[in-house]
Amino acid sequence: MMPPFATDLAVRRLIAAAGQAPSVLNTQPWRLRAVRGECAELLADPDRRLRVGDPRGRSLHVSCGAALFNLRLAVRTTGHRPLVRLLPNTAGEPRLLAAVHASPYGPALSRTRELYDSIGLRRTNREPFSERPLSRYVLADLRRAAACEGAGLVVLDRCASADLLECVAVADDELSEDSGYRAEVRAWTTGGSRCDGLPSYVQGPRCADDPAPVRDFGQHGGREPVHFESRPQLAVLTTAGDRPVDWLRAGQALQRLLLTATLHGVSASFLNQPLDLRDMRHRSDPHHRRGHIQMIMRLGYGPTVPRAPCRPTTELV
Repeated sequence: MMPPFATDLAVRRLIAAAGQAPSVLNTQPWRLRAVRGECAELLADPDRRLRVGDPRGRSLHVSCGAALFNLRLAVRTTGHRPLVRLLPNTAGEPRLLAAVHASPYGPALSRTRELYDSIGLRRTNREPFSERPLSRYVLADLRRAAACEGAGLVVLDRCASADLLECVAVADDELSEDSGYRAEVRAWTTGGSRCDGLPSYVQGPRCADDPAPVRDFGQHGGREPVHFESRPQLAVLTTAGDRPVDWLRAGQALQRLLLTATLHGVSASFLNQPLDLRDMRHRSDPHHRRGHIQMIMRLGYGPTVPRAPCRPTTELV
């Protein structure tokens, strides 16, 4: 069986899958290369790192971990098992985040193919969601998805969600006073085209409630504030550790979870202001018995939204 890295066409297929992963502010901070037709390597793109909002590189690693999961799915659908080494050469090449080899393994399971087919359907949705709650079955499937990648998904109850929304609002207020942070966000999200030439990502409308359950980075052309769901369903993604290898695992868990949500028709958006503020202020993360929080998510049933623009595959090689 021909390895999935053997031809240019096969490599482009892998790159196309990896390039559709979610990333902070849609920065897409990754590059890929095929090594002698034997493996694919995922590298960080330092030119697309958020210097102000992500000083530790945590969000960059989470984003690249999501791309790595897509790459693994693409390899698996070729009838091979992806063999992944995380951070294989931190001393010699710190940008190298993962090396993926392939071993013949037989046809992929139907769920794997469903996840792969969902890569192009997944969206980050900042629009208001319906009041329809997620079922216990769906939440259990999302927890299993996170657990498969060594992470945890903690679904918050109504009281904990209200407390977390308050934290999001406080963090958002503090971040709004940081001119460097505001400038960096504007450079990636507003003004018709971004600093990399791609169209700006479509942002959700401004929320009339306080605290707001979504970010409002973009400019909305005078649109009136709208009300979001009265009881947003929040969840946090956690890892046992808080090192680069844990961030990569969090990204893989995040993408498996988001693709699983897509299969159930569930939308997601992110409320990571408290995490951004923690990283920017170099504050230590108070360790919880359930782990270190890497992502804060809002889950629900939302309307159809446009797809975020992707970098051309020629830029990723």
